[in-house]
Amino acid sequence: MPPPLLYYAIPGFVILLCVEAWFSYREHRQLYEVKDTFSSMALGIGNVATSLITKALIFGLFTLLYQVRLFTLDGSSWWHWVLAFFADDLSYYWFHRSSHHINWFWASHVVHHSSQKYNLAAALRQTWTGNLTGAWLFWCWMPLIGFHPIIVLGMQSISLIYQFWIHTETIQRLPRPVEFIFNTPSHHRVHHGTDLKYLDKNHAGVLIIWDRLFGTFQQEEERPQYGLTRNIGSFNPFIVAFKTWGELFRKVRRSGSLKNGFLYFVRPPGWSHDGSSKTTAQLRCPLPPTQSEPTQV
Repeated sequence: MPPPLLYYAIPGFVILLCVEAWFSYREHRQLYEVKDTFSSMALGIGNVATSLITKALIFGLFTLLYQVRLFTLDGSSWWHWVLAFFADDLSYYWFHRSSHHINWFWASHVVHHSSQKYNLAAALRQTWTGNLTGAWLFWCWMPLIGFHPIIVLGMQSISLIYQFWIHTETIQRLPRPVEFIFNTPSHHRVHHGTDLKYLDKNHAGVLIIWDRLFGTFQQEEERPQYGLTRNIGSFNPFIVAFKTWGELFRKVRRSGSLKNGFLYFVRPPGWSHDGSSKTTAQLRCPLPPTQSEPTQV
């Protein structure tokens, strides 16, 4: 298995991060905070370290699926790469959207949203547990229909490389055609916002068209507040990486029944069996206690 393209991009990430930090210092914009930045970089290093093992396992699994593929696609054709790009980007959209609506996936993804700063260092703030807990499920269909595992993993890396530069407040709106088709800093700032109207919006990887198509698009209006609706409150990368998992399993243990325990894993963040906390959907459309619980997204 060749090294993921993402690893080759790391020096470029560091250079751009340093340029943005210098710009922030020069303009007195306070885009960076030392402890937060080192926490993000530590989480990024941990992600790279864990991926050395997990990506090899995922490559092996995708190779097995490829052996029983339904079609054999011609990798030398230009349209094959175009289809692979769209297939990966659509897979990422549903993975990302699910990571905001299913507690099991959110417990890993929460790491990426845990910084209250929005800068290029926050792009490096990645999960240590995502690959181990099933993020790869959303891409399994690609080798099954005939995309070679190397192409699948390569497209994943290209998507993540693209998403690095959109974690910035130094770039405002881009020309309208670009904003309409692509995920941009403006669109992704919304995604990292904790304002109620911004929650669970703009799940795009490269193309924002999926959010427009599936009803999860939100235009940036006022500047978002970043972080979580209830922040982790620590710069310790181990606490950031595992605290939400610990909270989830404690809720399951105290849920009172196997059914409630299972629901904690599959319901959205904020769901509770006793109504002690609320999901985003419940916050947006509160119902009187006598009415039934709103349908979960």
